[in-house]
Amino acid sequence: MAKTFEKRVSKKNRKVISLNKDLFKDYGEELLDGANLQEVPLKSIVVKDQVRTKFNESSIRELAANIEANGLIQPLVVHREKSRFVLICGERRYRAMSTIDIDAAPCFVLEDKTADELMAIQFSENSSREALHYIDKADGILNYQKATKSSERKICKALGISKTEVHRSLIIAKLSSKVKEAAKAFDIEKYVLIELNGIDDKSFRKKVERQILLGAIRKRVELRRMIKEGGVISVKKSKMKSKKQASLPVGLSANAFLKVMKSQSKDLDPASRKALNALLKQAENVVR
Repeated sequence: MAKTFEKRVSKKNRKVISLNKDLFKDYGEELLDGANLQEVPLKSIVVKDQVRTKFNESSIRELAANIEANGLIQPLVVHREKSRFVLICGERRYRAMSTIDIDAAPCFVLEDKTADELMAIQFSENSSREALHYIDKADGILNYQKATKSSERKICKALGISKTEVHRSLIIAKLSSKVKEAAKAFDIEKYVLIELNGIDDKSFRKKVERQILLGAIRKRVELRRMIKEGGVISVKKSKMKSKKQASLPVGLSANAFLKVMKSQSKDLDPASRKALNALLKQAENVVR
């Protein structure tokens, strides 16, 4: 049976669609200021790189079936660039609609937005969804920083996220692609990657990375166990002849302790200072 379509209505006679504020819930009303809601042919929509990089095909099929039965509840967001519409938000919905018999989709159409504004809208929509992996979110924040040359404080304001989250995300995003791929594949806690970045000992850090790439370390507690059992400063691997190791004040690292001792050696007599400096030099070799 052939499809039937409503008669074409001239632009001046078209009804203005009243925007329900609930439609803005995933984007933020302020971010979509000036947007027009209209039907856009799918063939006119161009898809560029999105924040999300991982899609579940079975969930796409389920979404397609839902859209076919109930229609698209949340419009896409596109940016008009001459005769084409660049997709800003809603790639998962766009993919689902492309698999079924739908020719057009309701879209928030933006015009004359800067690249910074479009990235902020895209990030806001994607980060509001639970399925977005923290790696993709981190990469999105880093890409925003590179594109806008913004400080962490400006990123907080533009994207509406805390300074702590911005800082941690930038740490994660700057790790190697192999580590980030492993984090996705093995569902590794983000705090494992954050603490990995804080390991100064290069050889030990490589050992940890190998375990992460194998999926052997997935939780922070597992990483801390590895650090405790064979960490950077280990008594068993120490070159010191003495079996006993001097205890340090709580919260004071080995390097910090050595610096304190060096500063106090100035008050000693020449002979004592010389003896202490010799001991400190030996201790520095062990810490390294």
